[in-house]
Amino acid sequence: MDTTKSVTDVLLYFVPALLVMMGMYLVIKRTLDSHTLTLRKFLEKDMHMKSAEDKSIKQRESLPLKLQSYERLVLFLERIAPNSILVRVHRGGMAASQLQSDLVATIRAEFEHNLSQQIYVSEQAWDEVKTAKEDMIRIINNAFSHVGNNASGIQMSSQIFEQILKMEMLPTQKAIDYLKSEAKKLIG
Repeated sequence: MDTTKSVTDVLLYFVPALLVMMGMYLVIKRTLDSHTLTLRKFLEKDMHMKSAEDKSIKQRESLPLKLQSYERLVLFLERIAPNSILVRVHRGGMAASQLQSDLVATIRAEFEHNLSQQIYVSEQAWDEVKTAKEDMIRIINNAFSHVGNNASGIQMSSQIFEQILKMEMLPTQKAIDYLKSEAKKLIG
């Protein structure tokens, strides 16, 4: 009986102690889980804020490059506009075929010089620039086909101006207007 009483006494001491230890374990585990969850949320929020801050810094740093690209593309479009390019390329006594060839070559060279600008502008803006370039080449080629091979450069220039007078808006001006509106959105 002494053994039974000893076992009972041991159980009376250890069972409550074991229950208290299990209760403490559950309380501590819940507390640690709660703190871990709070810490995880804090770290996620901190990482999100850092990511947003990094993005903001990158945007601030790239803004001047983007604006410079818009400026260069507007300059390109101004340079290939008929009134500008004809003054630069046409020389006295030039044949229409030579003028056509020089105008198209000048437009293509200027375009190739600005190819890298497409990295900094939207796809739509770049499409507008390409379309304006292609339309200008088309206008030049149409003018040449109207005046023929034996015409002078002056006759071809006149034909180019006749064609653009029939248009509501120059292709270059349409693209310039689009680039300006996008650049204004970037600035804010």
